[in-house]
Amino acid sequence: MAKTKLTVNNNGSLKVEGDFEIVDKAGNVYHLGGREIVSLCRCGLSKNKPFCDGAHKGHFEHDATAFDLPPRNI
Repeated sequence: MAKTKLTVNNNGSLKVEGDFEIVDKAGNVYHLGGREIVSLCRCGLSKNKPFCDGAHKGHFEHDATAFDLPPRNI
């Protein structure tokens, strides 16, 4: 099974690729029409949420640079 990869795009969406499924809060599956790559909205402006429709262009700024999270408090 292929590893799932999430890419945080600058000024835009989260790209999801690989073997994955997306479900709503009730566990219902979004049928992706055979797609192995989708983009998820991060800006909240998409009319096709949870999927990106490009509405963020010119309205959302984020420099996607990886960093380490601090250890979890247990």
